[in-house]
Amino acid sequence: MFARRNAPEVNVLVLRDADVIAAALRTALADAGPEERPGLERAATLVAQAAAVPDAALRARWVHERLTAAGHEGPVDSVRAIKVLRESAPGLSLLSAVQLAKDAAAHRP
Repeated sequence: MFARRNAPEVNVLVLRDADVIAAALRTALADAGPEERPGLERAATLVAQAAAVPDAALRARWVHERLTAAGHEGPVDSVRAIKVLRESAPGLSLLSAVQLAKDAAAHRP
């Protein structure tokens, strides 16, 4: 009898290093001279804004980027989009692709 092997499923995991970057900026600000301070303060603001973006929005951006790179121009939650998404991320299950597409439709960039 032959065993059927399932390919490992790809999961989209959101990784954030914003806390590490923010800590480095705070350290740099503590040692900064007056000429460096405005740029570092602006950088700290940008990092705080990036850290505030919800995970669902980041996953949606990932989907939109994949579909755009593949040349898909239709609705992100269409059957065609799901097929394109799965082709662009081999191993992505149908269930995961459908859920990602629905989330991406709800979070337009």
